[in-house]
Amino acid sequence: MIPIAKPYVGTEEKEAVMAVLESGMLAQGQVVAELERRFAELCGVKHAIATTSGTTALHLALLAHGVGPDDEVITTPFTFIASPNSILFTGATPVFVDIEADTFNVNPALVEQAITPRTKAILPVHLYGHMCDMDALPAIAERHNLVIIEDAAQAVGATFRGRAAGSFGTGVFSLYATKNVMAGEGGIITTNDDGVAERCRLLRNHGMKRRYHHEGLGFNFRMSNLHAAIGVAQMDRLADFTARRRANAAYLQAHLRSVTVPRARPGYGHVWHQFTVRLGHGRDRDAAVAQLNEAGVGTGIFYPVPAHKHDYMRRIVGDLRLPAAEQAAAELFSLPVHPQLSQRDLEQIVTEVNKL
Repeated sequence: MIPIAKPYVGTEEKEAVMAVLESGMLAQGQVVAELERRFAELCGVKHAIATTSGTTALHLALLAHGVGPDDEVITTPFTFIASPNSILFTGATPVFVDIEADTFNVNPALVEQAITPRTKAILPVHLYGHMCDMDALPAIAERHNLVIIEDAAQAVGATFRGRAAGSFGTGVFSLYATKNVMAGEGGIITTNDDGVAERCRLLRNHGMKRRYHHEGLGFNFRMSNLHAAIGVAQMDRLADFTARRRANAAYLQAHLRSVTVPRARPGYGHVWHQFTVRLGHGRDRDAAVAQLNEAGVGTGIFYPVPAHKHDYMRRIVGDLRLPAAEQAAAELFSLPVHPQLSQRDLEQIVTEVNKL
């Protein structure tokens, strides 16, 4: 089976973890600080703050900007559930706006009309490694004095007109095991705002700036040196991993015939966390996925249920009709594009998909 994702763990990652174990300094420390430094440098920002997961990073980023009860945050329904759940964790309400049919990202043309006096922030999700329109969204945010919190969980290394994901507002990344840079688990917050950075650091560590002196209620969202060691080693591989993903995506784009393939818009540096294709209206996606799996080609459906259609979310936001997101949820599936694919793997993927 050609897996949909295959985390890379090489000699460098193993040696980095062993060095931490042998040092005896397992909790948050200098290795975490090094990972933070590397992320800040990658994104071209002043601060990076490591946390236990992408979800906790989103939660802290929202709290650091003062998002809370009675606030609204505009976001996309077509994302992993952590995006809107993080809004709910603060006591605020997610406001879902439909997506663009080609990028699968939130549609900026619909965002402004969703703004109300309660709106505090816009939370765009750079889905699959293709960034949102970061000309339009920051312009809307500036006109209405709103915060931008970028969910860049799938977009480490992605760019918009040469500028890095995570540098347009407060950025949030995930280091989950299948991400383009992984640490097994972890999250990173990026920002140029000194105050936001300080609040995130306090909140992740029990509200504690000085040991056992607590300035307020906080969480235990600290990353360990063990996880950070893997992440630092992975950062050394990011350029190579991204080049391989782009080459694999280009091959699939050039050779697939039976599905609609994704394209990067001009000026967007796609990093291809996922290569997500559209089967087309009226075709049986479940049968297609089963056929590919039987033929040894792994697939993934990201995501089969839009966020606004989950029962608990419907009780909060009501019965919404967001046709582009709902159609995407019914028709899309992802194919392997990860850096460990061989030429033979790529040829097998193309052969089997073109039989659909």
